[in-house]
This record gives sequence, structure tokens and C-alpha cells, in this order.
Amino acid sequence: MTTHSNVRLTIAFNDPDLDSEEQDEQAQQLLTELRQIDEVETVDRVLDPNPPEGNKAIGGFLVGLLVAEVSVDNAKKLVGFLGDRLSNKPIELLVEANGKKLSVKASSREELEAAIKAAKDFIEK
Repeated sequence: MTTHSNVRLTIAFNDPDLDSEEQDEQAQQLLTELRQIDEVETVDRVLDPNPPEGNKAIGGFLVGLLVAEVSVDNAKKLVGFLGDRLSNKPIELLVEANGKKLSVKASSREELEAAIKAAKDFIEK
């Protein structure tokens, strides 16, 4: 019997037409939605390992980045959910499963559908 570890998804909003505040708003909105989904075990912002000097915020976050962890069984559901929510937003998705990583970028619905298929195939391996 093989045991699967959780799948870790890093979602980066990288629309060049949006400023960092707008990218962060998209990430915050998705964070709120993901926290309401039972299948998602954890989801959070990504802490900035090198916050700017003089940053008064307690642990600044990287703009437009989220990290979610789900079980292998729920990963395909989450990837499908992301496909529905992010179909026309330029994003980068990093999938980590079974000690391997897959990075895909999408900036259109067609590219996102191809990226979602690649992520699902990757998770199943």
C-alpha cells in the first residue's frame, strides 16, 4: 500500500495589467473562497522571507501569492475549482506532490484548461 502525502499548490497572480494592490486583492478574494471549502486542509498567504527594511507589518506577505494544501483525493477537486474561478486571469500554479514539482503558467481559459489537465495528470502519477 502506498501512502500519499498532501498536495501543495502555490497560486501566483501575475497579471501584468494589474498593480500589486489589485493582484493582492485577487489573492485575498481567492483566499476567502478557499477557506470556505471543506476539501482544503490549509490555505494561507505566503510570508515574505525578506521584508523591506522599515516594514512595520508583522511578517509581510508576498504580493499575489497563496499556498494551499489538500489531500491527493481532494487535489483534483481543488484544481477544478481553480479552473472555474481563475479562467481568465493570468496565473502561475506550482503543484508539489510525492516529492515532485510541476510549474504551469496560464493567461487564457484555454491555457488554464491545459494547465489544469497537466496538474491533474501530475497528481495522479
